[in-house]
Amino acid sequence: MMMTAINAAKQFDLSGNVALVTGAGSGIGQRIAVGLAQCGADVALLDRRSDGGLADTAAEIATTGRRSLSLAVDVTDAEALADAVGGLEAELGPLSLAVNAAGIANANAAEDMALDQYQTLMDINLKGVFLSCQAEARAMLAHGRGAIVNIASMSGVIVNRGLSQAHYNASKAGVIHMSKSLAMEWVGRGIRVNTISPGYTATPMNTRPEMVHQTRLFEEQTPMGRMARPDEMVGPAVFLLSEAASFVTGVDLLVDGGFCCW
Repeated sequence: MMMTAINAAKQFDLSGNVALVTGAGSGIGQRIAVGLAQCGADVALLDRRSDGGLADTAAEIATTGRRSLSLAVDVTDAEALADAVGGLEAELGPLSLAVNAAGIANANAAEDMALDQYQTLMDINLKGVFLSCQAEARAMLAHGRGAIVNIASMSGVIVNRGLSQAHYNASKAGVIHMSKSLAMEWVGRGIRVNTISPGYTATPMNTRPEMVHQTRLFEEQTPMGRMARPDEMVGPAVFLLSEAASFVTGVDLLVDGGFCCW
């Protein structure tokens, strides 16, 4: 019996899909949003700010010929997220893909950390990802198909040397395990859920002038000798969302330049 040949290139084609990207106003979320459009998807762009970041992302997507919709929404607001999903489906069509990249990072010694600092980060990084997945999955379950990628961090797998960020590490470990749990809840209902765990990445937050000495340490500690470019998270996201990953769910994909090998 002869097997039907698979067109590998077409497996990565996202044409006909509508995607939602949270944290689309800057950094990794911004680059992934543009990348999804370049692969054929229409993309709803969500960020808590409606400043120039979202406008820049939308302008770049416009050059690809794909449609976008900008949404100023706080990911800790369940009602606003539900309204956003309803609005984007009315404007762009049924939601089938999502990348949840909204998150913050900061550091403080555990014994000195104020509860507000801990809680604010947890609310955005962990609760915000759960609420985003919940709103997205409600729509996807109604359509019987979907794929979600949550942006975690290698800090959810290892403890970063020299950084006092117990709350951040815990939030990202939570994202990884929560995503595996959601993947198993929805595995028989048409939705795949995976995570990407970036290593040190040259986002605007990590390339500020005052970060120059820390940046050098990040590069020295990474086996590949440099930080990742935000664009280097696009390929992994496209893969996990595409038909090329049709049998992949509950996976945490480390994109860390080999950091976790040492």
